[in-house]
Amino acid sequence: MQINIALEHTVYDPEKMPRIQTPQIALAGRSNVGKSSLINSLGQGRLAQVSSHPGKTRSVNFYHLSDMGLYLVDLPGYGYAARSKRERDMWPLLVESCLQKNPLLTQVIMVLDSRIPPQSLDTRLAEYLEQKGLDILPILTKTDKAKMSQRSRIQKTWQRLLNLPEPPPLLSAKTGLGKEALWRMLRQACPQ
Repeated sequence: MQINIALEHTVYDPEKMPRIQTPQIALAGRSNVGKSSLINSLGQGRLAQVSSHPGKTRSVNFYHLSDMGLYLVDLPGYGYAARSKRERDMWPLLVESCLQKNPLLTQVIMVLDSRIPPQSLDTRLAEYLEQKGLDILPILTKTDKAKMSQRSRIQKTWQRLLNLPEPPPLLSAKTGLGKEALWRMLRQACPQ
């Protein structure tokens, strides 16, 4: 599936958050979980900067999927990041401002590493999103680096923790596994 994706807004200051009157889905996950690789695999190009150092995404980035009438909103990662404390302290303010100023952002793709069991920061994010009344769409990344048994175990764990009717889909930006499942999630969020 070829969809036109363009980066339209990059926001570092909560006061400058745009108010977008188009449906939006956020991407949230820990630093270095593969959100940028996921965006690049959807866009079939280099839209987002990828790094092996956690904390590369320091802003809220709005990617417009014009063919679908939808925005993907890439939020800064949480957890360890090779950035100053002052800069890391700004990230929750950016996220909160994004959610407050964009009421059409109603769903969050929670990007999780298939190699790592649920951590307290992950479960706290899920609780926060539920408190905000946002739909959580979990997806497990980096599956090309995880053993089949490990993937299955993590899928079942997250299915139970989030009380899901089925296990979260597996995704590999490297091999393309799960890309169609991700497109299905995005199509279901599109305006009718």
